Amino acid sequence: MQYNPGWDNSSVNLLHVRAVGRGDTLHYVWSSIGAPAALLVATESGSSVLRVNWSRLLSPAPAGAIWIDPPSSVVYSTAVVFTKLFEYGEAKPLEELFYPTYDLSEFSWDSVNHTLNHTALTAEFAGVPVADSSGSFSNGSVAFRVTAYEAGGRDGPLPSLLHTANSSKVEFVLAGVAPRGNSSRFMLEVATVEETGVAQRLRSERSIDDEYTPTIFEMLSLVAESQNDSSTLSFLQWKATAYGSQTPRREDNIQCRSHGLQAANWTLPMSSIVRAYFGESIGSTYTVSAINISFGGEDGEVYQEKRYLSWSALLGFRQPPKDTFSPLVISIMAVALGTPMVMLLVGSCVVLFARRKCYSEYQPIN
Repeated sequence: MQYNPGWDNSSVNLLHVRAVGRGDTLHYVWSSIGAPAALLVATESGSSVLRVNWSRLLSPAPAGAIWIDPPSSVVYSTAVVFTKLFEYGEAKPLEELFYPTYDLSEFSWDSVNHTLNHTALTAEFAGVPVADSSGSFSNGSVAFRVTAYEAGGRDGPLPSLLHTANSSKVEFVLAGVAPRGNSSRFMLEVATVEETGVAQRLRSERSIDDEYTPTIFEMLSLVAESQNDSSTLSFLQWKATAYGSQTPRREDNIQCRSHGLQAANWTLPMSSIVRAYFGESIGSTYTVSAINISFGGEDGEVYQEKRYLSWSALLGFRQPPKDTFSPLVISIMAVALGTPMVMLLVGSCVVLFARRKCYSEYQPIN
């Protein structure tokens, strides 16, 4: 993990996570320059490095300020951008009132250097609006907590996401922000940037196994698929839940919904690192898709009461991790389904055996 490589000033944030494999390298570049974003680049070289032209990156025209050396080693690149935070409530039955949008590209972000943990491979981007006329952020903030992984495993805290060494986690946290309505709910806009020939797909998978995330049976994945061979290149994966506590339990569950994947207008506020890497051809050579993820039930009372909301997602390369039935659940299902079958089989054998033993003391009449 490198913080602002080649730059001594901590007034801006750029975090480079480099994972070296056997003959390949995965690069994750997180930044809050502009809208918070993650740039993901896969290379087929074990020695590829990130290059940053800082004077160009911080200029009004950042195109070309970020690249991977050697450029020929890059086999795939994509970006995930967290663009806007919406707050809305119910004005009338079946009608929703939207308050002025929080544009995350217009936030002031604390230095990540204070939260960077090289041992745990974690960091936190925390920010507040530059202009907060409503005073909602006087005692609160928005944060994106980043975690990198050295090996596969499962997170301890809910929602206990299953991860691999090819993935990283981002946790969106809304803490202490005063709602502007009595029953406010929040919605996060997430945009993706893909190369030509790559299409985004939203998948939903349901399972009866909720051992690791109680009462949550749905997993959603936003996957990038190659249109040539339908192979999966990258993913953004999350459970259909958020939580209203720093130490989440099942009762802290906040309803989470996804509102359609759509082609986005390329003029939407983008991250500087996205334009720095992909250039000014976003929207023509590269496509932008966006999805809205909302948090809160019908009344919004969970956030209103605790003033805390956290939502976790996994992002990485290739196929997203897939949960399988655990040995515990398999054992329970075997006992639950097998016991009646064994009893039925034994009962049938007893009846057949008893019928064979049945005889009469009377001799048949000739």
